[in-house]
Amino acid sequence: MVVKNISPSIEDVILSNDNRGVSALRPFLPADYCQEAASWILARRASTERPVIITTGFYILNSQAPETDGPPGTIALGRALDTLGFKVFYVTDRHCLFSLDIGGEEKGEVIEFPIADHAESAQFAQKLLSEIRPAMVMSVERCGFTENRRYLNMRGKDISEFTAKVDYLFPATENTLGVGDGGNEIGMGNVVAQVKMTPSLPDDPAVTPVNQLIIASVSNWGAYGLVAELSLLCKQDLVPSVEWEKDLIRLLNSKGVVDGITGEKTGGVDAFDAEQNAVPLSRLKQMVASKV
Repeated sequence: MVVKNISPSIEDVILSNDNRGVSALRPFLPADYCQEAASWILARRASTERPVIITTGFYILNSQAPETDGPPGTIALGRALDTLGFKVFYVTDRHCLFSLDIGGEEKGEVIEFPIADHAESAQFAQKLLSEIRPAMVMSVERCGFTENRRYLNMRGKDISEFTAKVDYLFPATENTLGVGDGGNEIGMGNVVAQVKMTPSLPDDPAVTPVNQLIIASVSNWGAYGLVAELSLLCKQDLVPSVEWEKDLIRLLNSKGVVDGITGEKTGGVDAFDAEQNAVPLSRLKQMVASKV
């Protein structure tokens, strides 16, 4: 019997070293969900005169700071969309604002969404959408509403006090995308029943759905996987370098952004040290370089 050498898919790469069990959700998504999402984005390329909103920022209670998972992937995705002709707006709250204020690397305007009650938050979301008129609203590693409209971290601790209710941007938007890695992020409403049935994932998960859901072992990796698929479809390398990501995480650490699991500022993301964290991005970069 001849054994064929099957190359790993982008989904295989971004779900490697899955420490949380999010891969259990994979059978409930399209097999090539990154490619499907990238094609979905490019189908809206005719709307490049209309902007894109990307939200990120996850508050780490023990460290009283935002985490390193989210902003790098968001910025990489924003830079790719900017190159493709979309105008990009980033949305986060005051606790995470400085993680996106990094001297122009973000390639777009950063907007603060207030931390307020539900009525005021819904009103702000509607006002923002009417002013920007986005072609798409996206989320990368942003905590999402539970059934009781609370925000819970992976330990089940309530972080609602520190989290703006950006979920209100999503039901009012026709085209939405979410990237998550743990079951408590915006977008996981697509697979909420499956999250509840997975022992390693939250019992009270996020319920906000999206049109396109991307899961990954680390949400940054999911965003990079999407950028890699955009690169392949456009025949243009949009994937950032490992050096770019390392420099950015060092900059974020210097501003007070922490590893979301260890709470440290040593170049790591979700308990992967700088070298471990670099492996998926390096593999994606190589995959794109060999085909573009």
